[in-house]
Amino acid sequence: MPGLVIIGAQWGDEGKGKITDLLAEGADVVVRFQGGNNAGHTIVRNGETWKLHLMPSGILHPNKLCVIGNGVVIDPKVLTDELDELRRRGVDTGALRISANAHLIMPYHMLLDHAGEMRLGKLEIGTTRRGIGPCYADKAARLGIRVQDLLDEKILKKKIVAALEPKRLGLRDFAKDPQLDLQTMTEEYLTYGHRIKQYITDTSKLVCDHLDRGEMVLFEGAQGTLLDIDHGTYPFVTSSNPIAGSACIGAGVGPKDIDEIWGITKAYSTRVGAGPFPTELDGPMAADLRERGHEYGTTTGRERRVGWLDLVALRYAARINSLTALALTKLDVLSGQERLLVATAYRGPEDAEFDHFPYHQTVLHHASGIYQELPGWEEDISACRSEDELPQAARDYLRFIEEFVKVPIALIGVGPGRDEVIWTKAGAATHAGSTAALAG
Repeated sequence: MPGLVIIGAQWGDEGKGKITDLLAEGADVVVRFQGGNNAGHTIVRNGETWKLHLMPSGILHPNKLCVIGNGVVIDPKVLTDELDELRRRGVDTGALRISANAHLIMPYHMLLDHAGEMRLGKLEIGTTRRGIGPCYADKAARLGIRVQDLLDEKILKKKIVAALEPKRLGLRDFAKDPQLDLQTMTEEYLTYGHRIKQYITDTSKLVCDHLDRGEMVLFEGAQGTLLDIDHGTYPFVTSSNPIAGSACIGAGVGPKDIDEIWGITKAYSTRVGAGPFPTELDGPMAADLRERGHEYGTTTGRERRVGWLDLVALRYAARINSLTALALTKLDVLSGQERLLVATAYRGPEDAEFDHFPYHQTVLHHASGIYQELPGWEEDISACRSEDELPQAARDYLRFIEEFVKVPIALIGVGPGRDEVIWTKAGAATHAGSTAALAG
């Protein structure tokens, strides 16, 4: 199994960091292939909490090759701060590699992002205002500045001038902002270049060499399927493609290099920011679920919107990504509920019912869930380490999901710790590989 892709099967925040951290034990290389520091992974190891924004989750494993691919947009200040924090906490970062072709977030990207959201007012998209969208826009407009440009002062300065020229009108309110001084910006980014020079390389060739040797490469996505710029709830989406197909583009490998695709989903649904959410809850039930699940953004600290599990959207994610397995997280958060609801269809305008994810945004914005009720359970399941130890109602809940989505569940999360998981028969082979690699 040389190539395994991990993607979010909902609106992000599904627990991809924890799952990637677990699977990294059996991997030789871990590659982050898209997104920027608008994403965040939280990993709990040995009682310590790690919040990663740009680093591949494998960075916590000694001597594990970790790659930031060409599809990622990098804020070099965030990157260097994260490197400093990891070193301060005793993590060796020597195995990190950064694509020379990855694009850089510049100060003007963040200013434009903030100004754009302010102009939209009540219609704001709900971005993290980290400059991600404007950076990807410059990439598409061929005005982007790449990591390799940090190594050549003349080219860097020339590209900054070219990128700023068409933005002067949008940046007029920031004309006197010292961040936009050409010399200051050039010197600051050259300094970043000196700090990360040792990590910069041709990561596409590097990853392909490992795949050619039959080694396991784990491709790690950020955000989730329903935030994909092409296939998500546009325009309330991110500015990249968090779906499995993007792993090839964002890492520089071919489609035949991908063998398995795992979709990570919570046992319920959450969303950060604006946009449609057909199964959203409010009131005391929402507050209780949010507190029990600690549903606050890793990057922003914002409260996450919460709702019942949306199986219509999950089945859509399975189709878009060709999922071979699901990893279901936070099953323990549902303990104590007398009944559980799962959406198996939507009710749209004029009471129309449909069992597929609608392509038209007007329909989706007015859709609400049509639910199947399932029995809940009272037991604390955090100590369970096999499916047989779970209450019957919990097992029935899992089977219902598998049968509806038609994708097997390979792993079940029953607590925040990395050991608080259940490997199912569907995930046994992968688990055995990870365990053998760790022992070896």
